[in-house]
Parts: sequence; C-alpha cells; structure tokens
Amino acid sequence: MLDDLLVQGLELMVFGMGTVLAFLSLLVLSTTVMSRCIARYFPQPETVADAPSVPAAPDPQTLAAIGAAIARHRASRPR
Repeated sequence: MLDDLLVQGLELMVFGMGTVLAFLSLLVLSTTVMSRCIARYFPQPETVADAPSVPAAPDPQTLAAIGAAIARHRASRPR
C-alpha cells in the first residue's frame, strides 16, 4: 500500500515538473522569437551624439566660489 502511494506520488511529481519545464521552455522560446521579430521589423535608429562643447578652464568667478567653499569647509571642520 505504501509503495503504491510512493510510486503514484513520484509519477505525479515527474508529470508536474515536466509540465512546468515544457511551459517555461515554450515561454522562453516564444519571447525570443518575438524579440527577434520586433528587432527585425522595428530597428532602433542609430543616433550620433554631438560632442558637448566644454570650456578648457572654469571662469574666474567659478574658481573664486570653489576656493571660498573649500576655505569655509576647512574652517568649519573640527581638528
């Protein structure tokens, strides 16, 4: 009696795990196929980014503000 229940439980487990594996495999396959179809028929437009124009050095006002902030920070820190 116990052996029959154990065998039946194992059969049910194998059937359930096989069903889940088959469904997940089908899901992965269909997602891959859909992604390839979308990429083929609706490709991403390639955009070329312009290089931002950055000044070589900060202006004197910015340098003065940075220097003042550093001096104030150093003065307020406990030693």
